[in-house]
Amino acid sequence: MALLSIDGLDVFYGRAQALHGVSLEVEAGRIVAVVGPNGAGKSTLLDSVIGLTRRRGRIEFEGRDISRMAPARIVRLGIGYAPERGNLFPFMGVKENLLVGAYRKRDAIDANLRAVFDLFPRLEERQNQETATQSGGERQMASLGRALMSSPKLLMVDEPTLGLAPRVCLEIAAVLRDLNERLGLTIMITEQNANFAMSLAQEVYLLETGRIGDRRTPEELRESADIAAAYFGD
Repeated sequence: MALLSIDGLDVFYGRAQALHGVSLEVEAGRIVAVVGPNGAGKSTLLDSVIGLTRRRGRIEFEGRDISRMAPARIVRLGIGYAPERGNLFPFMGVKENLLVGAYRKRDAIDANLRAVFDLFPRLEERQNQETATQSGGERQMASLGRALMSSPKLLMVDEPTLGLAPRVCLEIAAVLRDLNERLGLTIMITEQNANFAMSLAQEVYLLETGRIGDRRTPEELRESADIAAAYFGD
């Protein structure tokens, strides 16, 4: 049984339909990537899983229907979300932002805070710094850390490399890979950067104009000439 299962997901913003019958599965212990261009509906997909959109269709987590649950209850079940650009509180310190993510896991605050600081030593060094004054990479680390403070079974990360320097992208990739390989954490990422996604994921979904166009392994995608040309260049 999949840890996360989405079946026939339609999402609307007013009269505009953003997702059309999207179906996908995320198996426990794997990294799954959803790759697509800007405006394809990647952020909308993750927002829908966490309960932030007007949607229809069925979303199951650990076999339980969460399609109509409130976001706070979904987080309590074990889904952590690091949204695009972080959505941090800009005039609060790093540590304060991290603690916001612990409100559903207060019995593990110290252990989770230590784990986040071990993953991102820079956050510990600058734990009292306002996030508004941090670099884009540091804010991305804080966003990931905040999601991890809830002890998630599934970590969803929206566009982790957006606007970041290649060196920082490598740091983020190393942390996500470590979380998956060492701790067995299931991870779902969305990305425009197909090469980054394929360096991490065991399975890739291609999302275009709100529709799933394909589902393949990274190896299968590389062997497909038309897809490789479209996403990775000739």
